[in-house]
Amino acid sequence: MEPKHFVFPFLAHAIGTLAGAFLAARLSVSKMRSAFIVGGFFLLGGIANTMMLPSPVWFSITDLVGAYLPMAWLGGKAGTQTSAA
Repeated sequence: MEPKHFVFPFLAHAIGTLAGAFLAARLSVSKMRSAFIVGGFFLLGGIANTMMLPSPVWFSITDLVGAYLPMAWLGGKAGTQTSAA
């Protein structure tokens, strides 16, 4: 498969983690901790995905390193921002 076939799976993993972490940070009392817990669960799913489905090594590394914990951090940071009203 060509690299273009892996763009949307990566984006789905990254955006899903970002949205989940944002929502967890927005709704929780311990904001960043909750965001990273969500990111950790997504990371566990990504590891399971890597073990069960065949994919190139470069995609597995990029996905596991770039789609989960960094997006959880970004979602947590965005979820902790207070709106200036």
